[in-house]
Amino acid sequence: MRGAALAAGLVGALALTACSGGSGDGETASGGSGQSTDSAASPGASAGTASPRVSGASARLQGSWITTAGGKIVALVVTGKQAGVFVTGGTVCSGTAGAEDGMQMIHLTCRGGGKERTTGMVDSVNGTTLKVTWSGGTGQETYTKAEGGKLPSGLPTGP
Repeated sequence: MRGAALAAGLVGALALTACSGGSGDGETASGGSGQSTDSAASPGASAGTASPRVSGASARLQGSWITTAGGKIVALVVTGKQAGVFVTGGTVCSGTAGAEDGMQMIHLTCRGGGKERTTGMVDSVNGTTLKVTWSGGTGQETYTKAEGGKLPSGLPTGP
């Protein structure tokens, strides 16, 4: 029952943050077609931060992405240059996503100081699947696009 309530709450959060997705042509994050999908570069990092300069996230990164890890649902949401990770059980991380030195990167700060998903490099992205390699102990995760605020099929359910 508790798992169903958590899933319902996550579906509500996804519905509030859902964005239109990319073209679904299977192109990798590094831009296999030679056409740039990134928006104009930002004027720079905020004053007083050591964050590298990050430009707008690829159109294919936009939206809500879901995976499971350790029996918990992990939602990665990208809206414009903003990104957030929400894990059932209370982990909340927020930050930026965008092009950096020819790669798509995600930089997050987690409440409570968690380090599992603070820097991620997008390995590939298409209309349905996103692969991110996180520095730290998490390693590579494969996310599935959550369309229209609905959880994708194939996620484990509670007892």
